[in-house]
Amino acid sequence: MIAGLLLAAGSGRRYGRPKALVDSGHGPWVRTSLAAMAGCDRRCVVIGAAAEDVAALVPADVRTVVNAEHEAGMGTSLVTGLRGVLEDDHAGAVDAVLVMLVDLPDVGADVIDRVLADVRAQAAPRTSVVRAAYAGVPGHPVVFGRDHLAAVMASSGGDRGARDFLAGRDVTLIECSDLADGTDVDRPR
Repeated sequence: MIAGLLLAAGSGRRYGRPKALVDSGHGPWVRTSLAAMAGCDRRCVVIGAAAEDVAALVPADVRTVVNAEHEAGMGTSLVTGLRGVLEDDHAGAVDAVLVMLVDLPDVGADVIDRVLADVRAQAAPRTSVVRAAYAGVPGHPVVFGRDHLAAVMASSGGDRGARDFLAGRDVTLIECSDLADGTDVDRPR
C-alpha cells in the first residue's frame, strides 16, 4: 500500500497568495494535484495558509491535516503530513509514502503513476527511496519506504524538507522528462 501525501500548506509569499488556491486554467492546484495522485491507495493533504478555503476544495475521500506551523517552512508540513499518514495506519499496512508538492502544476498522473509502478514492482518497497528525475535532475514526487519515515521526520526542518535525509542516500531515480519538466512555480507566470 502506498499513501500519497500532498504538501499544500504554504502561504505562497513569493507567489502573492497560497499556491494551493491558484488556478491556471484546469482548477485549483490543490484539486488538480490530488487528482493526479489518484493512483495512490489513500491520500492525505497538509494545509495551513487559507486553511478553510483550501479544505473546501479537498475531496471527501482525502484526509486533511492542518499544519499550524506552516510559516516555519516545508519541513514542518512534511513532518505533520507523515504523522497524519501514520496515525491513520492502525494496521501498519502502508509500505511507502509518495510525497508531492502543490506547486508543480505540470507534474500529472502520468509522472506519479510511473513512479508508483516502480515502487510497486520492488521486492522491498518498505526500504526504498524512489524519486522522479527530469533530465537527470532529482525532483518530485519522492517516495519514502516506511522503514525511512522516522529518519525523514527527524531530519526535516525549515524549508529544506527531506534534503538532509536524501543527501548521500541511495535513491532510485525514475526519468520523467518525457512527461513533464518538474519545475516548481514560485511566481506567477
